[in-house]
Amino acid sequence: QVQLVESGGGLVQAGGSLRVSCAASGRPYSRHVMGWFRQVPGKEREFVAAISWSGGMTYYADSVKGRFTISRDIAVNTVYLQMNSLRPEDTALYYCATTITYGSRSPGAFGSWGQGTQVTVSS
Repeated sequence: QVQLVESGGGLVQAGGSLRVSCAASGRPYSRHVMGWFRQVPGKEREFVAAISWSGGMTYYADSVKGRFTISRDIAVNTVYLQMNSLRPEDTALYYCATTITYGSRSPGAFGSWGQGTQVTVSS
């Protein structure tokens, strides 16, 4: 089973950029889809973006489309989330996880959750 570790979170001003990473301990299978979610206390975990491991196909939540970019580096078994034009409402704990169903957006469809990395955007 793939184990995931997120990193790269931090504090950034509104309008700034940040890149978070998700390193897989083992090589994801070609059928895996790697996803990013975020969560703030008292709210449900929210889908952000996902990418197919083999073909690199991507899909995004409407709230981040055009500002965030998901990518993967097969050589180092890592998925990235480049976040530009950050807003205070992007503040959350960001998690990565996997699924085998491309197009999934529900947290229940994903597994192998990491511990998360905190992103805080100040106004």
